[in-house]
Amino acid sequence: MKNGTMIQYFHWYTPGDGSWWNTVKQEAPRLAGMGINAVWLPPAFKGAGGADSRGYDVYDLYDLGEFDQKGAVRTRYGTRQEYIDAIKSIHDAGMQVYVDIVVNHLMGGDETEKITVRKVDPEDRNKFISGPIEAEAYTRFTFPGRKGTYSAFIWDHQCFTGIDHITGMGEEEAIYSIQNEYGELWEDVVDEEKGNFDFLMGADIEFRNPAVREELKRWGEWYYNTVEFDGLRLDAVKHITPDFFREWLDHMREITGKGLFAVGEYWAADDVELAKKYLGAIEGRMSLFDASLHHNFFDASRAGKDYDLTNIFNGSLVLENPALAVTLVGNHDTQPLQALDAPVEDWFKPIAYALILLREHGYPCVFHPDLYGAAYTDKNENGEDTTIELKPVEGLDKLLAARDQYAYGHQRDYFDHPNCIGWTREGDEEHSGCAVVLSNSDEEEKHMEIGERYAGKRFKDISGKREEEVVIDKEGWGNFRCAAGSVSVWAPVE
Repeated sequence: MKNGTMIQYFHWYTPGDGSWWNTVKQEAPRLAGMGINAVWLPPAFKGAGGADSRGYDVYDLYDLGEFDQKGAVRTRYGTRQEYIDAIKSIHDAGMQVYVDIVVNHLMGGDETEKITVRKVDPEDRNKFISGPIEAEAYTRFTFPGRKGTYSAFIWDHQCFTGIDHITGMGEEEAIYSIQNEYGELWEDVVDEEKGNFDFLMGADIEFRNPAVREELKRWGEWYYNTVEFDGLRLDAVKHITPDFFREWLDHMREITGKGLFAVGEYWAADDVELAKKYLGAIEGRMSLFDASLHHNFFDASRAGKDYDLTNIFNGSLVLENPALAVTLVGNHDTQPLQALDAPVEDWFKPIAYALILLREHGYPCVFHPDLYGAAYTDKNENGEDTTIELKPVEGLDKLLAARDQYAYGHQRDYFDHPNCIGWTREGDEEHSGCAVVLSNSDEEEKHMEIGERYAGKRFKDISGKREEEVVIDKEGWGNFRCAAGSVSVWAPVE
């Protein structure tokens, strides 16, 4: 069985000229040739920001770049037909498509309603800091540009638990709990940060409303029938009651007749127990991104030789629940100038990618700029224009090839030195194995066993860092080296 590798084929600053779906279409064969088996695409529906929207400010789930809404027909990434064509190209290349699902909130309402709200303490959302307020808010979504095509469902204040903007008040920006027939308290979520972390932004969706649940089921079925995706990336799951996703994922898998891979974004970088708690609540229906491992990579890259590499997996989801861990080195939220800004430093990225691509456990996700590079300008925390250049990760193509061709079979770990660790993969009936050694300090050597089947075989460093060859002794052992602050991957000479 081939190793699985997904790619997040976008970042926060992906070009907004409507060309992205065509770029995906053109690049699909190349990605497949590199060993990628699944492509995670950005949110495809119309956002409140129209053609400038990244899709996370979701306005109309049914508008994939087809209707004149929010000032444009296309989305940031292109038109509905270009999206469908891009997905076909991915499928034709033998890869799967994972779509980005954003159902925590809506933004950009079409009409105001008179509603009753109470302001809550932003640091303790269970605490009211005002009495009932009669106000108006944009909680009615009629989608006039779509005119009922695909769905006639109208969203109103009964469909939302809270909102962050009301009109006609002296203090407009705050967090308001909406009084509706389902109460004025938040839904039960796993995360108790800020008292209750149900509310994130915009008009927060009320999943206790059965009409909302049924509409999202209908939408999910329509979406699948439109583009025939293979998996789901679920946004902001820490802010959504697990009850909804248990029901919705079961429905989607039943109506499609597919297993439908699903991975949730539950960003708890310093507390893997929260991720484990959520996985328990969702009863194993989805994987989660390994935020804790990413944070370990971030720390290790900044600490240099002072970081003990034998602890690199401590507190990670891939250590605690390897079957449900999607491992990553970066994403659109952790890239510079973004909300969770915590970029792994360049020198450590090849090491980090070796740790997720060439080991037995975890489903690795490659970040688009790490393969292609990126350059952009945005405001920093002081409001100043800052230009960022992200370079492609050195040797990432070789690490992907090594995962595709060599990283199989029994794994032996040599995590016995704070600055130099390694492991071997023995291979299987269809693939030769490999040996991996890495250092965050000086040039190092690691004596490791790869198996008697390789006795007398010569190994070379396919990452191109070492020129010498290693000959495996009669008992299946070899001395494998790596350069300072680097990683080497050793595979049999063909």
